[in-house]
Amino acid sequence: MQFGISQAVTRTEDDAFLRGAGRYVADLVPADALRAVVLRSPHAHARFRITDVDTARKLPGVRLILISEDITALGPMPCLGIPHGVSVEVPDCPVLARDIVRHVGDAIAFVVADTVEQARDAAEAIAIDWEALPHVVDPVAAIGAGAPAVWPSASGNVAYTQTLGDEAATEKALASAAHVVELRLVNQRLVANYMDTRAVTAAFDPADRRITLTLGSQGSHAVRDIIAGKVLKIPPERMRVITPDVGGGFGTKLFPYREYALAAVAAERLGRTVSWIADRADHFLGDSHGRANVTTARLALDADHRFLALSVDSVCDMGAYLSCYAPYIPYAGAGMLPGVYAIPACHVTLRGVFTHTVPVDAYRGAGRPEASYVIERLVDTAARDLGLAPDALRRKNFIAPAAMPHRTPTGKVYDSGEFAAHMARAQEIADWTGFAHRAAEARRHGKLRGIALATYIEACGSVGPETATLTLDRDGVVTVLIGSQSTGQGHHTAYAQIVAEHLGLPPDRVRVVQGDTDRIATGAGTGGSSSIPCGGVAVAGAARKLAEVVKEIAADSLETAAADLEFSGGVVRIAGTDRAVGFAEVAAAAGDGAARLTVDDTFSPKVATYPNGTHLAEVEVDPETGRVEILQYVIVDDVGATLNPLLLAGQIHGGAGQGIGQALMERTVYDRESGQLVTATLQDYALPRAGDLPGFVFETRNVRCVTNPLGVKGAGEAGTIGAAPAVINAVVDALWRAFKIREIDMPATSEAVWATIREHDRMHTM
Repeated sequence: MQFGISQAVTRTEDDAFLRGAGRYVADLVPADALRAVVLRSPHAHARFRITDVDTARKLPGVRLILISEDITALGPMPCLGIPHGVSVEVPDCPVLARDIVRHVGDAIAFVVADTVEQARDAAEAIAIDWEALPHVVDPVAAIGAGAPAVWPSASGNVAYTQTLGDEAATEKALASAAHVVELRLVNQRLVANYMDTRAVTAAFDPADRRITLTLGSQGSHAVRDIIAGKVLKIPPERMRVITPDVGGGFGTKLFPYREYALAAVAAERLGRTVSWIADRADHFLGDSHGRANVTTARLALDADHRFLALSVDSVCDMGAYLSCYAPYIPYAGAGMLPGVYAIPACHVTLRGVFTHTVPVDAYRGAGRPEASYVIERLVDTAARDLGLAPDALRRKNFIAPAAMPHRTPTGKVYDSGEFAAHMARAQEIADWTGFAHRAAEARRHGKLRGIALATYIEACGSVGPETATLTLDRDGVVTVLIGSQSTGQGHHTAYAQIVAEHLGLPPDRVRVVQGDTDRIATGAGTGGSSSIPCGGVAVAGAARKLAEVVKEIAADSLETAAADLEFSGGVVRIAGTDRAVGFAEVAAAAGDGAARLTVDDTFSPKVATYPNGTHLAEVEVDPETGRVEILQYVIVDDVGATLNPLLLAGQIHGGAGQGIGQALMERTVYDRESGQLVTATLQDYALPRAGDLPGFVFETRNVRCVTNPLGVKGAGEAGTIGAAPAVINAVVDALWRAFKIREIDMPATSEAVWATIREHDRMHTM
């Protein structure tokens, strides 16, 4: 099939984007819309009292100022991601802070004016008395004796403690093991930094009392249901949410935010359209952050170097409030801690900890990159401590293909995977055996070389159910309605290919409609790499149904049996002849039975899929400056089945770029003394640019997923999951070969690497 599954079809979306014709929320603000800004706390923790808001309300152009006492009917921002069976302390997260702020950036007031400049002037004119309170911004310090309390109800600042696995079996194995390797790891806090910042435009129709929100999201239905039902406390039918083009989401646009509810309230009270568009400071201070774990891990091995048990203790920074899915994220990752290894016993302790910082929630991979980083760093450290080759130790402990399906000690069931095979292929591409020669050559030039692996597995593809509705329109175009949401992945092309697989239509004869709760009845949104494993299956099911209907109608027109027909070149043809009808003719021939031309199908995944693969990084370190350069980067992935190799490569490259950014550059810094977010702009927070990333060599070595009807395993987050451990393992390999330095935390910036080498030199000259 020319345009069907597995074909390298170029993205139909890109023509508009490349010509600047994409339409994001900020492009769709009506000319007469009022503009809004949020007044945010300058303190990490403080009691406050607003002493004068009337002066600000009287300033030119000001239409409305909302403070907490103006929205007492609103519910708090909810936390829905509570793992089953876990007791979690969930304090209220008010839409606007009432009398205490708990992080720099906490929302205090919502100011609406004719222009953004007037709204900002009014926000600055609001008079507030502040009483600074003690604060804590480090999660480990937060659980220490005498730490300031974020919430009085949370003893020791612990929101919850959760355990997984068998503690007794794990401790027994650790006690009797021939070797125990221990490592402390920091998975630093990150800021997502998508291209278009969050924004919302709210309109109120007094005739039917409905609110329409146009906003950038990863799923319109979830935002509608939460903002309407739980915050505004109105029936969801009274709200329409529209999501136009979205320039990146990465998990962070999955959640509802305060500004959406505030804009809705303002639009209804004023009877005017109200628009709020975040600037980059709003993004750093108001959008959820990611990662932020401190982990101690122990791996037990027997005398033959087989893994016996894994023990993990993680302190997970939740920030000042529990964001929408926050407690679930460490749990989602913890289940994947055994990785690709046959480990008989495992025990995990997770502590969700409050700090006076921006709340933390899902960020690309949502717990699974954190898990991969722990186990892959730990395996490399074990190999180094025991004088073993890291690939040999992995190969000895991989779960064998014959052992599939394999149940891990954390309860995950892997359906398929050939881990040694994709590792071997990555090593072959990278000339693993020739590294010693390259390293020696680098040393002659005063540089240090390192090479390393990360063999990862993740769980995804289980967000659902998702329903796809397909209609053959009068113009012969098939329209797809689906509740997933593209944020740049290429859904229009991907879904068109699935339609083409069953109807033979080229991509330009398929319309894909997403992001409108009035047009699309339900939707799970996009998260957890589920758009194709779940949404794609629904599209395929509906396409099969529509193909049957089209053939039945065409058979009547051509006076033949439906079984004699085939789809070819965008028409329905009697096989082996030139007699054919076009899709528009079929639509016209349906007559009074046109309703038959709309079909739907729903898919609800029962289990997760498990993408896996090998990332291999070779780096060069300049010991005089600490600069790290990635010389080659190889990825060999098993994504089950490839829908479109171009789309897949784009997702893998992008994900790996974000993982490399975390490994070498990105760092969110709070000043411990003041509680201020020091890295609150792109002048201070380093994102990878094209010159910071290597040329990727990417291949697939797919093993079809046996639990998914399309055989796919998901790929949207896979690149992120393998990248950070591969790069840091390679940096440590270089430092170990030269200096016997065993560990460095992310990000391995030039400064950090240089300081680590200098500290090593100092310690060995004392």
